[in-house]
Amino acid sequence: MRTPKLIIGLLVLVALTGTLAAPSAAAPAKLRAADERSADRTALQRAALPARSKIFRGWAFDTCLTPDLRTMAAWRKASSFRGVAVYFGGRGRFCQKQPHLTRSWVRQVDRTGWSVIPVYVGSQSPCVQLEHKKKVRIGRDPWRQGRMEGRDAVHRAKRLGMKRASALYLDMESYTMEKWQCRKPTLNFVQGWNREVRRHGFVPGFYSSLGSGIWHMERARKAGHPDLPSALWYARWSGKPRLNPIPGVHANAWQGGRIHQYAGPKKLKYGGRTLVVDRNLVNAPVARLR
Repeated sequence: MRTPKLIIGLLVLVALTGTLAAPSAAAPAKLRAADERSADRTALQRAALPARSKIFRGWAFDTCLTPDLRTMAAWRKASSFRGVAVYFGGRGRFCQKQPHLTRSWVRQVDRTGWSVIPVYVGSQSPCVQLEHKKKVRIGRDPWRQGRMEGRDAVHRAKRLGMKRASALYLDMESYTMEKWQCRKPTLNFVQGWNREVRRHGFVPGFYSSLGSGIWHMERARKAGHPDLPSALWYARWSGKPRLNPIPGVHANAWQGGRIHQYAGPKKLKYGGRTLVVDRNLVNAPVARLR
């Protein structure tokens, strides 16, 4: 997971002004108030989560290769982390082989007090910026492809013992948003993936950089697009954890479904076990195992 430079985010804001922009200060007060009420209602709709969802609040780490159980036990005892993200599927997953990530592993870490955050790295935006992700770009039918990969995500989650109402996070790496040829297929794919994940009773979450995917979802929300994620996980390596508000996102949007990846890869050692991890602050739904 990576986040773009701040300047890219600023350019995106400029490029996206127009029908999706906030009302100007010169707009009549009644119109501004109506727009704000509408935005609030939409935000609350997006924030709705199944009653059975498991919400985790605390510190979490993610690392490419799922750690073995001894490492998880050592970190559980010696660190302040209580959440762990696992890359459980997707054609864009960098560490395709995950020898430790089994149904038994998920069950055991859950029983010892860990919250599991499932990440699915599927097809990427046509304008994805990472060179090694360009080989897995979205094809000609984004909606259909999103639904197919959503079904695959649900199937893999069930094989690992995850129950309905579990959150599954789609990883969409940083992409260019200046052109509609980038934005439209990316949004269609995400909508299809979300629709399918919800249809099976799971909760669709979305990971991306603040300057691309997250601001894209916020603008789609303001425009009233359906089938958006129920939780946002944003990457901004500021070193300062921040969940409320997410910069550039309406204060009421995605309440109860937010994760901030606030620091990039760093080598950390706890209980004699060393991992290279990204760090996250979480207030969001996670996997439900019981």
